[in-house]
Amino acid sequence: MTRRKQGGFELIASAPWPFGVALGIVAFVAVRYGISWYLSSSSNQFLAPIGKAANGGAIAILAWTLLGTCWAAAFASFIARRQRGRLLETQTGLDSLRAMNWRQFEMLVGEAFRRQGYRIEETGLGGADGGIDLCLSKNGKTTLVQCKQWRSQRVDVKVVREMYGLLAHHGADAIKIVAIGDFTADAKRFAQDKPIELVHGEALLTMIRDVQNSASVEAVAAPRPATTRSIIPDCPSCGAPMVKRTNRRSHEAFWGCPKYPNCRGTRPA
Repeated sequence: MTRRKQGGFELIASAPWPFGVALGIVAFVAVRYGISWYLSSSSNQFLAPIGKAANGGAIAILAWTLLGTCWAAAFASFIARRQRGRLLETQTGLDSLRAMNWRQFEMLVGEAFRRQGYRIEETGLGGADGGIDLCLSKNGKTTLVQCKQWRSQRVDVKVVREMYGLLAHHGADAIKIVAIGDFTADAKRFAQDKPIELVHGEALLTMIRDVQNSASVEAVAAPRPATTRSIIPDCPSCGAPMVKRTNRRSHEAFWGCPKYPNCRGTRPA
């Protein structure tokens, strides 16, 4: 899917809202006073009169327009960030994931990755046709994401092949395909030994629950006294401090790795 071009307002609105506030102030000062000063102090016989004449007119209007546009985009960013956070925090299970529309699903997935430390660029919010929906950046690496909110149909190998073909075209490092349901056996076989991660519904729900509990996870990951270290075990696979979870079927408590599904290390509680 060809990446949809964003206008200036959309670019500012996609950034953290403090960026839009600061950009508005800088643009206002630069245009309102910088341009006027430059034109008025110019030795050019044509530019100097223009600067003096426009000092309180067109230049002032342009400066206020830029300030208002940037602050409006910052406000839109602030509202969108709150909506994404509320959308993620209110998810309770697969049924709630299935109940949302495709746009909300993309926003939810993007917010979940953002809370994992990724910088998110939304590229597919202009339509429900799939393709590259999110572009993730972290540690100098780029990951392309496609979101599939198919409620009953499993994602087949054709979708995985198409995304894999976009990997080299966009110069990305990896691919993630996120679905509410599952993937066909052919799709799973094709993804093996390739930089492709297939995130099925249960894995997505686990990721969402982990970021919902991000405050407690961060507290566990922080440096701990020796007495606490003896209580909270480390993952037997990767060594990360583990998180206490409950088996949804047996309701028994166990220790799980906070990096699940990338790491599946467990210990009995």
